[in-house]
Amino acid sequence: MIKRVFVAGHRGMVGSALVRLLESAPEVELVTRSHSELDLIRQTDVEAFFREQAIDEVYLAAAHVGGIHANSRYPADFIYDNLMIQANVIQAAHGNGVTKLLLLGSSCIYPRLANQPMQEASLLSGELESTNEPYAIAKIAGIKLCESYNRQYKVDYRSVMPTNLYGENDNFHPENSHVIPAMLRRFHEAKLANAKAVTIWGSGRPMREFLHVDDMASASIHVMNLPVADYQAVTEERLSHINIGTGLDCTIAELAQTMKDIVGYNGALEFDSSKPDGPPRKLLDISRLRELGWRAKIDLQSGLDRTYKWFLQNENALRGVVQ
Repeated sequence: MIKRVFVAGHRGMVGSALVRLLESAPEVELVTRSHSELDLIRQTDVEAFFREQAIDEVYLAAAHVGGIHANSRYPADFIYDNLMIQANVIQAAHGNGVTKLLLLGSSCIYPRLANQPMQEASLLSGELESTNEPYAIAKIAGIKLCESYNRQYKVDYRSVMPTNLYGENDNFHPENSHVIPAMLRRFHEAKLANAKAVTIWGSGRPMREFLHVDDMASASIHVMNLPVADYQAVTEERLSHINIGTGLDCTIAELAQTMKDIVGYNGALEFDSSKPDGPPRKLLDISRLRELGWRAKIDLQSGLDRTYKWFLQNENALRGVVQ
């Protein structure tokens, strides 16, 4: 039986990875819309889309995302856009008979000083990291929307919370991107310019976990397709989300050295401690995901190498590159 699957945000890093995997599935008829075709912030447009398209499943990968600098500079955009996208898509999906939906969130939902590795039960147990609090609150609201619709309407709306993502089709903007694309671009440009040193934001001591986007797409499809009984066996009504990660982390300094070697930059590394570090550590507890039979396949070294090769092949057409 063919099912019509809407990937919201199909041009983004995660959405495009989902499309690459789903388009090879014979039982899937993909439905996508660009931002110019469907603005998910406009409620009436989203409702009309769902009325017309007879969607069976939704992967909600659309989001307004960015790194520490972007979150600090545009907090209103981050909270408003993400709240509206999630609320509009979830309500329109429910109102038009869609009973299966997967919301893609972020590990920033957890308290800044949550016990490590961070379990799903850490949600709402402490203060959030101030640099991305508006975005985190929006993502928490998305989780609670899914939980609430499940409770009230008996639908099957699931949520997955990935660790830091990277990979093909990332945003490589010099200021508004996440740590890996920003660092990769900085090293690449320093190599071309024969710069004596590259400066990394922060002390280099914080520890982070990184997941390649193809692994994220694989895990998302795995969770979406789990039988209801299997999914519910490791979740509960109040904690229905599942962490997605590798179970491994490294310091920012270690990441910088690995990236430096992959790019082939021969200059020095400097760390600017006047810039914010963010939380001291962010490692997800992925025991629920492992219990459900999924593990990451792409190690950090291989994933970074793939990402840099893709960057070189697509340098002139990248999202976020200012010509």
